[in-house]
Amino acid sequence: MKALKIGGLGAATVLVLALAFLRVFGLDPQDQRPGLWLSGELASAPVTDWSFTDDHIEIFVQTNTRYGIPHSVTTYCTDYNGDFYLFSAYYGGGTFPDDRGWNRNVMRDPRVRIKIGESLYDQQLSYVADEILRTAVHEELVSKYPQWSSPGLENVYIFKVEPAV
Repeated sequence: MKALKIGGLGAATVLVLALAFLRVFGLDPQDQRPGLWLSGELASAPVTDWSFTDDHIEIFVQTNTRYGIPHSVTTYCTDYNGDFYLFSAYYGGGTFPDDRGWNRNVMRDPRVRIKIGESLYDQQLSYVADEILRTAVHEELVSKYPQWSSPGLENVYIFKVEPAV
């Protein structure tokens, strides 16, 4: 019995140390593999022109889970008419937001941390429901990413990036 307590305490200690390490050094996502905390330098000034993102193919977005450990993913982005947008594609169809963990997290808590290059930006996301805007932003995404095979606008969900409140 004593050995079980010591073993359990040892495992709990290793878990706490691993989480502390990841909190300090981050674990960025890579392609299809999600990550945890994003690492980088937190931007001190608000962004008024997102056009610099045209030079970045992929960016990272960190969302807040119900259980307190961040969930981060890789996504595409574009700026359109001075605003900045992220998107989530459901290639096999599916139900928004249920079939993507980061979409569920954003719909529950819109506060996110975005990593572009080595810079971090604390922002919030809002779901774009307006069909005219969705169509225009989708066309901009297709233009920015000519190699991307869009699953069609009906399977692409768009979020507008806004300053954190």
